[in-house]
Amino acid sequence: MRSQMLGFVRPYEDETGARVHVEHYAGGINEIRDQVESANVVWDVVDLTQADSLRACNEGLLEKLDDIELPDGKDGSGFRDDFVEGALNECGVGVIVWATAFAYDKGSFDGQAPSTINDFFNTDAFPGRRAIRDDPTVIMEWALIADGVAQEDVYKTLETEEGIERALSVMNAIKPGLQLWSNGREPVRFLNDGEVTMSMVWATTGALASEEPGADFAMVWNGRVIELDLFGIPKGSRNKQAAIDFIRYASSSESLARMVGYLPNGPTRRSSLALLSDEVLARLPNNPAFDDKIVIRSDAEWWAENHAALEEAFDAWLKEAGRQGASGTVR
Repeated sequence: MRSQMLGFVRPYEDETGARVHVEHYAGGINEIRDQVESANVVWDVVDLTQADSLRACNEGLLEKLDDIELPDGKDGSGFRDDFVEGALNECGVGVIVWATAFAYDKGSFDGQAPSTINDFFNTDAFPGRRAIRDDPTVIMEWALIADGVAQEDVYKTLETEEGIERALSVMNAIKPGLQLWSNGREPVRFLNDGEVTMSMVWATTGALASEEPGADFAMVWNGRVIELDLFGIPKGSRNKQAAIDFIRYASSSESLARMVGYLPNGPTRRSSLALLSDEVLARLPNNPAFDDKIVIRSDAEWWAENHAALEEAFDAWLKEAGRQGASGTVR
């Protein structure tokens, strides 16, 4: 990722004389498992989603980092108090706060524009096709919130068959003409081409794309679902100490603030926010100015345990909608 390269990889190399070889991978923990189980660990630091970090840690695929000493915050706060909730776990150190929100085509509605999660499912007041990610996460939380479930009860409700059916029932409103996406730029194209009137979108991608020439859609921050990425060290890394040194450098207040300046994913340290301009803050999913809006903090541990069951229910719901076209449209 360019923001990480410019935010802390290149500065780390310049300051230490070390060289960092960066590879891209498809995500998940299968490649890490293969390396650890074959005793052929070739990666030293991996960027993982919070759910994958917890799963890999529980499987014994990552080195323990619970006793790691990190730099204190730029504002003098102790590092354990400086990191946001969930950014430090037994095997991980947080680096990115990201979110899923939704955007709407500004030319599709007369009068009042959509502003809440309820509006995403309200096809009477806000008609038109919708687009969502091809995954049960976020959309099923949104559906229950729209149906009146309290934020603190969402995951407890989704653990029951009745709760799953309740979420899918709400989602039926957006089923006709539903578009599915997996790549972060796909919802931007759907909106710009007029294929949908509203789309779920990764918040940073959407915020930046909405400012591009020719774009005519706006972001809705209310109801955004916050998630984290964390650094982990595969079990058996031959360069464990060097990996720890890199994580210490990359997770400082200054390093995270530099990273955010290149791509406005949120920093996992509160002290980093004070180092950012108002222009950058306006695009961040954890911008303090959005504290008055509904925010759902994705329960990564819960999803790590329950994703497979909800994915099965989600896929069955899609098949009930009819055949799925080549473009990802459910007809």
